[in-house]
Amino acid sequence: MKKLIELYKQWSGAEPQNVIKLPGAGSNREYFRMEASEGHSVVGCIGTSRDENHAFVYLARHFHQRQLPVPEVLAVSSDELRYLQTDLGSVSLFDAIRGGREAGGRYTLREQALLRQAIRQLPEIQLRGDRGLDYQNCYPQPAFDADSVLFDLNYFKYCFLKATEVDFHELKLEADFRLLAKDLTAAGDEQCFLYRDFQARNIMVRDGQTEGGGRSKVNDGRKCYFIDFQGGRKGPYYYDLASFLWQASAKYSHKLRRELVYEYYNSLKQYTEVPSPHKFVERLSLFVLFRQLQVLGAYGFRGYFERKQHFIESIPPAMQNIRELLQERRFPYPYLMDVLERLASLPQFQQIQATASRADGYKTTDKNPYKPHPQDGPATFSKYDAQGPLTVRVFSFSYRKGIPADDSGNGGGYVFDCRSTHNPGRYEPYKQLTGLDEPVIRFLEDDGEILTFLDSVYKLADAHVRRYIQRGFTNLMFAFGCTGGQHRSVYSAQHLAEHLNSKFGIEVHVCHREQNIMLTLPARQ
Repeated sequence: MKKLIELYKQWSGAEPQNVIKLPGAGSNREYFRMEASEGHSVVGCIGTSRDENHAFVYLARHFHQRQLPVPEVLAVSSDELRYLQTDLGSVSLFDAIRGGREAGGRYTLREQALLRQAIRQLPEIQLRGDRGLDYQNCYPQPAFDADSVLFDLNYFKYCFLKATEVDFHELKLEADFRLLAKDLTAAGDEQCFLYRDFQARNIMVRDGQTEGGGRSKVNDGRKCYFIDFQGGRKGPYYYDLASFLWQASAKYSHKLRRELVYEYYNSLKQYTEVPSPHKFVERLSLFVLFRQLQVLGAYGFRGYFERKQHFIESIPPAMQNIRELLQERRFPYPYLMDVLERLASLPQFQQIQATASRADGYKTTDKNPYKPHPQDGPATFSKYDAQGPLTVRVFSFSYRKGIPADDSGNGGGYVFDCRSTHNPGRYEPYKQLTGLDEPVIRFLEDDGEILTFLDSVYKLADAHVRRYIQRGFTNLMFAFGCTGGQHRSVYSAQHLAEHLNSKFGIEVHVCHREQNIMLTLPARQ
């Protein structure tokens, strides 16, 4: 500490008036906020690895020269074990989106705006940051290669897989590991600066002006800055995207995650040639698979061996990511897939399956927000006597069984007929599923008719909700009907409910009548 204060004195001409130790960040580096009498502050760092500090200082100076949003290095000790950098405040992106994470992944528009900003800026760091960068300064190695992939895969094998006591043939598994490592490191045009630890905790959020000097109504002019990139190296850009969007604790819904991938893809196109969307997603899935194995290895070590409960609790949602990936993609590693399927079916990893398949945040009586409780009886709303702010009720129903009755006393509301759109219920693979299931969602969205239909619904509903709020009304009803009340109407009702809840922050009650499912999307601040 004495040497850090001396470095500050050499830089500023006076000792700091106050020094506050900042919370640890999971590394051997220590950070301190060093304040001057006039209120100005900088952050001082003490590290134990000269090479790691050198990598950060070199990268920070390189990125700052390229006018990227990173801290500026102000002073460095002669032995490179201490340095000073600009103070970016105390609010990380992880902190700024805490509300959405704690609500089960239901992020407000303000939170989503920050996520979009961060993901749009990632290609800046990766591609602009790559220009002129001497990777020999990186730590602990200059490039992402097959050896580093195999190290992480074996970390998964020894620290997680063996701890679960799943039986496996080591040579067969190793053969698939080598194939995966080869595919991940295949040469291509995707090479850039690989951040390596791109996560919400390593992005700081500060108040500021948006481009053009104005403030955005959504993000209030807040700007993202990037820190802790000292582990970066040359590598494929897919890695960072997979790390950020498939972090289990973030609980991003499939819909939000898909939108953020789209944001990244469009931003990336400004800096380099990109493959077709299909090829991009196909290649990205390899890195998602690798990243999930990598984090399970870390969770296994921290949880099973170091006995840290937080990491043990992180395993089921990470396993749910594996489960969903196996359902969505076919990978050319048959033995590894067999091991993962057996692993994902273990009883200790099942408790999260019901709630993690979709980020919910709904008030329900069952662990699965889409499954009625056996004692609930038929799915219907009781007499509804709303008080205070506007509450919206959204129904899905079958025309064969009639339009839902309005028990609010307001005389009903909008009824939309979904039967003009393509019906997945005509095809055998979808007959036992509903509009809440991922295969049906993909069918409807790939076909596109339902999206055109809902676009018009959203415009009408938005105008009506906005006016009801202005007039102080407390109750509004929407209903969507189709042939069986199973696919198209369920999809439409669910998406309108989520749209209105997200856009206006109002409480929305959903009743999928024929499925005997009731949900509540709580009001948001």
